[in-house]
Order: sequence, then C-alpha cells, then structure tokens
Amino acid sequence: MSVLTVTGLSQRFLDKQLYQDASFQVNQADHLGVVGQNGVGKSTLIKILTGALEPDAGKIIWQRHLHIGYLDQYVNLQPGQTVGAFLHTAFAALYAKEAKMNQIYADYATTMDDELLAKAGTLQQELEANDFYEVDTRIATVVTGLGLDAIGLDHPVDALSGGQRSKIILAKLLLEKPAMLLLDEPTNYLDVSHIAWLTEWLQNFEGAFIVISHDFDFLENVTNAILDIEFGQITKYTGALHQAMRQKEADHETYLKAYAKQQAQIQKTEAFIRKFKAGSRATAARSREKQLAHVERLTPPGNRAKAHLTFPYQEGQRQILVDVNNLVVGYDQPLLAPINFSIARDEVIALEGFNGIGKSTLLKTILGQLKALGGGVSIADNVHFGYFEQELDWAIPKQTPLQFLMGKYPALSQRPLRQVLARTALTREEMDKPLQLLSGGEQSKVKLADLMLQPSNILVMDEPTNHLDDDTKHALQAGLKAFPGAVVLVSHETGFYDDSWVDTRINIENLQNK
Repeated sequence: MSVLTVTGLSQRFLDKQLYQDASFQVNQADHLGVVGQNGVGKSTLIKILTGALEPDAGKIIWQRHLHIGYLDQYVNLQPGQTVGAFLHTAFAALYAKEAKMNQIYADYATTMDDELLAKAGTLQQELEANDFYEVDTRIATVVTGLGLDAIGLDHPVDALSGGQRSKIILAKLLLEKPAMLLLDEPTNYLDVSHIAWLTEWLQNFEGAFIVISHDFDFLENVTNAILDIEFGQITKYTGALHQAMRQKEADHETYLKAYAKQQAQIQKTEAFIRKFKAGSRATAARSREKQLAHVERLTPPGNRAKAHLTFPYQEGQRQILVDVNNLVVGYDQPLLAPINFSIARDEVIALEGFNGIGKSTLLKTILGQLKALGGGVSIADNVHFGYFEQELDWAIPKQTPLQFLMGKYPALSQRPLRQVLARTALTREEMDKPLQLLSGGEQSKVKLADLMLQPSNILVMDEPTNHLDDDTKHALQAGLKAFPGAVVLVSHETGFYDDSWVDTRINIENLQNK
C-alpha cells in the first residue's frame, strides 16, 4: 500500500532544473535512500514533501492521517530549556492525556460520577498502550544510543554545539515513533558506535522512511529501495544500494546505446533530406522530414563534472612539526585527561572516539583557537596549518563563493579563483550563487577550494566528508593521500580511511595510540 504518491514533479531553482515531470511512490514497507551528486535537489525534495516548499508543478499525495516525522535541523529550541525537558516534549500528547485523566479523577472525587470514572479508565488504558510509564526508560535508551549521555540531560539546549543540537533533534524524532520518517543526513555528527545503534534502530523500524545520506555504508545497511536523482530525473530502484547502482549502470549503458542508435538514424535521415530535397526524390525527402519532426528525441546524456582536489604543500624544516605535552582541553571544565602525542612532517593521524568527547576541541586548541586549560602545544618554526572546520558558518552568507574567495585572496584575479572552484566540480552558476542558497555539499566544496589556495604542511580535517557526494569523497581521499605533508583527520566514516594510508590512530577515549 502506498503512503506517498508523487506525480509530475517539476522544480527549477534559479537557472537549474532539478527535476522534470518526475513520479514515484513510497510504500508502507519502503526503507528508501536518496542519492545523487551535491546540488541535484535531495534536500529540496524533502522540503517539497513536507510542504515547506511549493513545487513548480506536480502533486504530492500522502496517506490520510499519517503521522510524519521530519528531521528538521533548523527547528527552534527554547532558550533555557534543558536537553531532558526537550526530549520529554516528544511525549507532549501523552502528558496532556495524563493531565486530563488526573483532572477527571479529581472531579470524580467530588461528584462520584461513574461516567467520569469510565472516561478516566479509558485514558489510563491509552497511556498504558503507549508505554507512557516507560517514558524515562525510552529516553534513556535513545540518549545512550546516540551518545547524549556525554552531554547530560541538564545541559541547556541553547548552549549546544551544532553537532549536539542535531543529535537531540534526531533523538526527539526517534522517541516520537512516527509512522513515516524523513531524515536528511542523520549520521552527520554521529560517531561509529552511534551510527551502528541508529542503523539497528532503523532496521527494526516498522514504518516507512526516506533518508538522505552520503554515507554509502550506512545506506547499504538500512535501505531496501533507492531514489536516484540525476540529470533532472528521479528513478526508483528496488533492492539494496549496491543492487540499485548496478541496475543504474546497466540502465545507463542501455540508454547510451539507444541514444547513439537514434542519433545515427537521425543523421542518416537528415543526410537523405539534404541530398534529395530539391531533386527527383523530393516527395520522399519531404515525407522523411515530416517523420523526423515527430520523432521523440532522447535527451543527450549529461556529462557529470568530477572533482580533482590537490592541496599545495609548504616545505617544513623539522621532522616533528607539533608536540602536544600534557595538554588539557575544554571550556570551563576539562573534557579529557592530559594528552600527549606528536605530529611528524609526513604522518597521517586519525583521531577516533565518540562524538562529543572533545576531538574538535582538541583540534581547535592545537590550532590556537581555544586556550589550553593545562599543558601546552609546541609548534615548530615555519609550520602552516590548513584547517577544514566541520561547521558551515559564513561571516557573510549572502556572498557568493567567488566573492568569498576574492575577499580572502585579493591579489588573485577571478580567473584562477574560478578555476580552483571548478576543480571541486562546482558549476559556474553555483560559483555565482549566495553561499546560504548552496547545499551542504556545495558549501563544503567552497571550503575545499579555500584549502587549495593555502600552501600548508599540516592539513587538519574535521569531518570533511559530511555532506559530500561519493565522487567528491573519492577525490578528497586521493588528494589527502597525495599530500606530502602531515594530515590530522577526524571522520565518522571509517570507510573513508584505512591503515593503507593512515599511519597512526589515536583513540581519544583511552588516550593511547593503537
């Protein structure tokens, strides 16, 4: 049975056609993954489905009375509210029933009206059927599963980082247990163990869901169908991700052959028309010209631009570039025990540990953006850091990528700046679009372009794969492997790195090298 039917969907964004006359269905048992390059309209599709954005054309028909849960990263959180209080709002309807039941019991105590007692009994049964008296246990399970216990239920929501904020919004959504879930990049800001927990939760979820993710390992484990968005078309494939990609490749090959065959036939017909239009066979030529005019021509296959990322190297003078000595990091209170390690001139280090333990804080302290609470960091002369920060924050969000780079590198003309942006696979149109209107992946590409303009000998990469499509992740991996200097990497996608190119793994949880 279909819970969602989309027909004739068309959407244009500025000068870019995202979809044209697209149609698909979502059935009750569908665990549907949405894939496609950065900027093809994956998040826009979710906004259309939720009604936050009106499409140019098409119909969106939901099953009536369907409880839909949407992972909205931009939901307003009430200042001063604690994490625990926010999570309890997932059960607001049940608390309202409890209050109503308690009031009925209070009224019964004064009136002794048996009808009131019956109403209260009905409400009691509804509360028990919805596990109301297990609310705290349910919250504790999700809190532990997503690592929110490291934050604390008494922590005010307005003091959360972007990643922590995303996690509590996801936790509340899971606690609500809607019949249909819409999830946009739910694994961003989750570490490996919490992704494993979410994977199991979604595998056991009895309803339908649509999930956008660039983490293909995650999608492979949680989906049974795929929506692929490419060249303005939305195609649904049944089966796991690897099956969908194989079918997509086969369909693409079939289409290329059909397109080539049609083009050959068109060229042959056009040649015949040119040759005989004014001669003795003019009647036949005109007949073929009419036939050609009615041919439904196949769309030329698009040429997807692929990123090519190279990071300029600044020669270092010392073998040990950074020495971390009994470093204590945190804000008001220490997050970790004292840390000791060094970074050699050509060493690749992966920092591991659960989300919220302090990996980003450690990086910012080494970079000098945060003050150490104890110990210190010794940095050799002539060390130049290249830093990829995971937060997509811009001082002037209305600037275009080109304007951003022009402001940062005034000595460079537009031509080399456009060239470096093009090497991230951004189009000319995207280069001239405000940063705030770009997708998360497109914004990440702007940050990568910025790094490609900064000669460095240590690249510090904090969750660089968040938001990136698979092609760009491969290009980033190749660029980091080719970089002759040091790399310090934090990534929740363990499939992005392995021991073939990572020299040292430092597990922050036990503060010892593996």
